[in-house]
Amino acid sequence: MPQGNQQWAAIWQQAPVAHFCSGLPISTSSNTMSDITIYHNPKCGTSRNTLAMIRNSGAEPLVIEYLKTPPDRATLQALIAATGKPVIDAVRTKEALFTELRLDAPGVTDAQLIDAMLAHPILINRPIVVTPLGTRLCRPSELVLDILPAPQQGAFTKEDGQVVVNAQGQRA
Repeated sequence: MPQGNQQWAAIWQQAPVAHFCSGLPISTSSNTMSDITIYHNPKCGTSRNTLAMIRNSGAEPLVIEYLKTPPDRATLQALIAATGKPVIDAVRTKEALFTELRLDAPGVTDAQLIDAMLAHPILINRPIVVTPLGTRLCRPSELVLDILPAPQQGAFTKEDGQVVVNAQGQRA
């Protein structure tokens, strides 16, 4: 079972699914919406590459543009917990605002980091992808391949020209 998946499953069972998507429901039925969700920023190349690899697996994910529809506190905390990584990994530390808000100061708590991400969604690292196989912050974008339920359907080359998947659908 992928790291963090047990934690996510426990959280998933404790609250309505729609709660985790800021009012946007995810259905696990293939008859309606996808069982894959991406918290996406279309201006980010890594996020665009991740979305393209999800689609290259034959899935059409629920795309949440988190700058337009930011997660609420419970959703953000659940997503971070589900990745199994520390809160600081979910923060865009290279964003100028990170330093301006002095989030790099000694003693900054996880709660303060979450407060900052809620107040300034640009600080949320992306893309975060949720699938039945786990939740990942997909940096680099090919990390999404570890949690996709279906294999790649063909070759995939990132926007920068790096070949990630060959013509047989295997990692290059």
